[in-house]
Amino acid sequence: MSGRLVYVVGPSGAGKDSVLARLRSALRPEDRVVIAHRYITRLPRDNSENHIALSEAEFLLRAQAGCFALHWQGHGLHYGVGVEIELWLAQGLTVLVNGSRAYLPEARRRFPQLRAVCITAAPETIAARLAGRGRETHDEIVERLRRNAGLADAPVDKLIANDGALGDAVSELSDWLSRSSAHC
Repeated sequence: MSGRLVYVVGPSGAGKDSVLARLRSALRPEDRVVIAHRYITRLPRDNSENHIALSEAEFLLRAQAGCFALHWQGHGLHYGVGVEIELWLAQGLTVLVNGSRAYLPEARRRFPQLRAVCITAAPETIAARLAGRGRETHDEIVERLRRNAGLADAPVDKLIANDGALGDAVSELSDWLSRSSAHC
């Protein structure tokens, strides 16, 4: 039995991490869904993604050694997903990965059966969330929104608008996972 890889993308500020964290807390063993941790060359922060922080040197060593099933660069950082996802897929699990829209074509090449989900929000919502984080200047937020528009046409299997209550987006993703697993 082979599992499913669900590659979750969307602009920064759309709430991907929040949706995945809430979904993770609601998962049951019988769901057979796991959410992969990412390896990132960024120190953990409060209210940020639950990731494994690596130095750039350690990340590059792991990449050269083949420890990542997927890896890319973005915003001056390195991101990776470990080869453990291949074991999980071989065990018939559904594996969710928080990915990059720019890397989606390469991820599809590596895993042709992958299903892509885009979690997004209106530009005003994203701008407000980014401003609330306090990590970027106004000009940096404007530039990020401009880049977002250029990646908006990535081909995905499911689009989820996360402008309202977080629970609504989580329910929509959970329902889609349940319905789509019945067709695999």
